[in-house]
Amino acid sequence: MRKILTVLAALASLSLTNCGYNAIQSEDEQIKANWSEVVNQYQRRADLVPNLVNSVKGFAQQEKDVLLGVTNARAKVGSIQATPEVLNDPASFQKFQAAQGELSSALSRLLVVTENYPQLKSDALFKDLMSQLEGTENRITVARNRYIKAVQEYNVTIRSFPSNLTAMMFGYKEKPNFSVENEKEISTAPKVDFNAAPAPSK
Repeated sequence: MRKILTVLAALASLSLTNCGYNAIQSEDEQIKANWSEVVNQYQRRADLVPNLVNSVKGFAQQEKDVLLGVTNARAKVGSIQATPEVLNDPASFQKFQAAQGELSSALSRLLVVTENYPQLKSDALFKDLMSQLEGTENRITVARNRYIKAVQEYNVTIRSFPSNLTAMMFGYKEKPNFSVENEKEISTAPKVDFNAAPAPSK
């Protein structure tokens, strides 16, 4: 009897493997892990925003509209719950992506404004924050690319025969992915020229 049960268990395991069940499980977990890293890096960027805004404010208070835009964009990002459930809701995923895109654009506008303030660009705190921001943007790019690849593999698996039958049976559906439109623009950290000569002091 024990031998029969062992054989049945082996056959069941083999069947699940051949039908793609195990692959779907593995790829789904990989997506969740990669998503967590994406969220962590975006949170790291959001955490830099208050200090960056305050640093700029100290030299460029008159740029209040730009500073307010960054602050509001950060608040919008913070209002979205980026839980793994977002990955099963294309509308929520799009909302998350749009909010992060708005913050990227707001930060780009802020850094363009800083070009008009040589003393700000030479400030040690601002330089350190910019270095942290650039590093974080690079990590965001890496994390996003890993997530994109994992989702692509998963979506191909659940559309391919015979694993597509398994996916239908267990309710697995395609997961949303970051759109490639403006991907390069969104994921590239804005550059600030720190080599520009500061304005002469009066």
